[in-house]
Amino acid sequence: MNSNKTLEYFYDLSSPYAYMAVEEVQLVAARCNAELIWKPFLLGGMFKDLGLTGPPVLQASENKRMYYLRDMQRWSELRRLPFRWPNIFPLNAILPLRVMLQIDTPDHAKVCRRLFSAYWGENQDISSPSVLTTLLEELEMDAQSLLQGTQNPDVKAKLFTHTEEAYTRGACGAPTFFVGDLMFWGQDRLDMVERALNGWRPQSG
Repeated sequence: MNSNKTLEYFYDLSSPYAYMAVEEVQLVAARCNAELIWKPFLLGGMFKDLGLTGPPVLQASENKRMYYLRDMQRWSELRRLPFRWPNIFPLNAILPLRVMLQIDTPDHAKVCRRLFSAYWGENQDISSPSVLTTLLEELEMDAQSLLQGTQNPDVKAKLFTHTEEAYTRGACGAPTFFVGDLMFWGQDRLDMVERALNGWRPQSG
């Protein structure tokens, strides 16, 4: 893409709100003629850096948890994405994230969307090698090579690097977006992301 604008998308497949952003962020980038840079990272690792013992949704009050669920259902309706709360949560997404780190765009986009929907829309355990194999082969990807690659030290290190990068740049959850030095957290901030890509610079920085 001939553009000097970039949009960095830090995501973890275990995040429902990152799932809600997976298609819309591509539309935003396309409208703004910006290069979309996919940055898989380990949300659980960031939680440890932040001093949290697990996903905030599990530590919220019952009223707040119920609201979170309704909110996710509403966003899934607006985004036209299938959604159901998975049986396995939180998900250990290390294996599928390492798979994603080996895939360059445009294949990255379609595989990311499929893994997200398999977990958040179909209640499939994408941490399972056999499930991953089936999903990757469905997309005509080299599942055996990608799964073998998850044990590559460079791939393991890259996941750690992305996680540390997100944390040191100020991220506190997923999805997190960067437009230059401007950070935006949450899929409901994509309107701000689009404005930033079109030249908006908030007075507050």
